[in-house]
Amino acid sequence: MRSITRCLGLASGAMALTALTALAGTGAADAAPTGTQTLYAPSALVVSVTAGQDAAAGTVLRAVTLVCAPRPGGTHPSPAAACAELRANAASLDALAAPRPDSACTREWNPVTVTADGVWQGRRMSWTYTFGNPCGLRSSNGVLFGI
Repeated sequence: MRSITRCLGLASGAMALTALTALAGTGAADAAPTGTQTLYAPSALVVSVTAGQDAAAGTVLRAVTLVCAPRPGGTHPSPAAACAELRANAASLDALAAPRPDSACTREWNPVTVTADGVWQGRRMSWTYTFGNPCGLRSSNGVLFGI
């Protein structure tokens, strides 16, 4: 059962990466106005939420693509807000995982792992964070992982 779940998780990740590549490839061709030349550093990620404390061995619950250059897009429900958060916190996404001051969660151990994998402003990005339970994820700052 675990190997089937792992294969399904890897297959869905591969499909999301394929979709991300297609989205990133189509957006850049139409980005520059006619007669001008511009170069956008690629910024496209696969954002996922996985049940368990290990993204590679857990069950992928949700995965979306997020393209930030030349303009926000992808399958993320709030691409403009998520791209703005990335621009403000790209040095350390840990700030987005911090709980809001007005939130309260139980201390049950039911881990949920979030990942952001891809390219951010032309550089490879791979970030992972494990919340103690789904409440921790829901009460975190930002919209990047609100998928």
